[in-house]
Amino acid sequence: MAQPATEPAKGSCSTPPVHTEDAVTSVHPVDEKLHPSRLVPAALQHIAAMYAGVVTPPLIIGQACGLDIAARTRLIAASLLIAGVATILQTIGVKGVVGNRLPFVNAASSAGIAPILAIAETNSKGHQLPAIYGAVMVAGVFCLAVGPFFGRLLRFFPPLVTGVVITLIGVTLMPVPVGWAQGGDKSAADFGAMKNLALAAFTLVVILLIQRFGKGFVKQVALLFGLLVGTLAAVPFGMADFSGIKSAPLAALPTPFAFGAPVFQPAAILSLCIVMLVLMTESSAGMLALGEICDRRADARTITRGLRTDGIATLVGPVFGGFPTSAFAQNVGVVSLTRVRSRYVVAVAGGALLVLGAFPVLGAVVSLVPMPVLGGAGIVLFGSIAVSGIRTLSEAGLDDSSNIILVAVALGAGIIPLAAPTFYAEFPAWAQTVLGSGISAGAIVAVLLNLFFHHLGTRGRTAPALKSS
Repeated sequence: MAQPATEPAKGSCSTPPVHTEDAVTSVHPVDEKLHPSRLVPAALQHIAAMYAGVVTPPLIIGQACGLDIAARTRLIAASLLIAGVATILQTIGVKGVVGNRLPFVNAASSAGIAPILAIAETNSKGHQLPAIYGAVMVAGVFCLAVGPFFGRLLRFFPPLVTGVVITLIGVTLMPVPVGWAQGGDKSAADFGAMKNLALAAFTLVVILLIQRFGKGFVKQVALLFGLLVGTLAAVPFGMADFSGIKSAPLAALPTPFAFGAPVFQPAAILSLCIVMLVLMTESSAGMLALGEICDRRADARTITRGLRTDGIATLVGPVFGGFPTSAFAQNVGVVSLTRVRSRYVVAVAGGALLVLGAFPVLGAVVSLVPMPVLGGAGIVLFGSIAVSGIRTLSEAGLDDSSNIILVAVALGAGIIPLAAPTFYAEFPAWAQTVLGSGISAGAIVAVLLNLFFHHLGTRGRTAPALKSS
């Protein structure tokens, strides 16, 4: 018979027994607090990946509205600040209320640029931004009102559907790094020049070599090293622009309603509410994708809290000069590529955005990275997103003919805007906004076909091919 355990004598140096519950308890990678030596470089990768995307909407919209350099700088600073606040709110959040608590980046979305420019064209100079901001604020309220329903619709997004959407996120975003690799500015005389393509290819090769021969953490920050080496290689050839540092003010905090009080125009509001639906679809897809990558699947409540963050940032952002806020797919690619899944890494990146927004001269340092260098790194980023989608599809029962047809048609619908940008030119404006985004078009088709094949008229039977759904 086993002898009963005796209590160690007082003063004994023996190690106390380890309870089984304590032994198996571990921190999930999403909640892991990394050492600064790992956390800071990982956060820098996220900043490098997102920076161009964050400043692109205010830069383009500011130029379209005829703002001078100083005003455009304020607009960019405001965009960085709002992105920082939204990202921190998303990653840290208030448990059960707001924030999806995933390594998720929120910032002004480029998807809203086209309709915002249309609003600018219908208003006279000086009245453009007030009309835009009025519509954006109402779109934020719309997101807050509709967001909870997106979470409840999660059962209509099985791996079969999310795999299609994740794949399309990577595929439809690929023209972005391709444009960066050519120089970024299509109106520039050297757009597509061999020197730009060579620099992009050099950056890509550096990243590939680090991935092949690097060890441990070095491999995880391959993207950051690629950007650094690519930028240094660009300096001798005069391809790194230092003018931004010279002209940027040291500090520039945004002033509420600096561009005028918001004006509410029905047509502008309707167009941006439609845009917000597209952004909500893309944001939900991003959360689902990130949940798969992080091994913490995004449930209905997670998506609702995430969309609530989008709505708050979109509503409050225009007060300081922000635009419609949504997920940043390129940072999903960073998580997928590096496998650093800690949300605190992205929270630190959000804090850095706040600093960059408050001190534009620091933001100008980050903007030193030439567009071709970003292009070479972006090919890896966006391609890795598509790979994540393919991995999800591989678990979604593609041995079933109905599922094959569903994926084929949804991918086709998503690629149409990419292959033929004018395909929907004769459609109503609202339809062009929705279908003109390959991500939203593919998502809508995938959801509808999933309903048709696996929900309508299927009561009482289970489709074997949809076990993972």
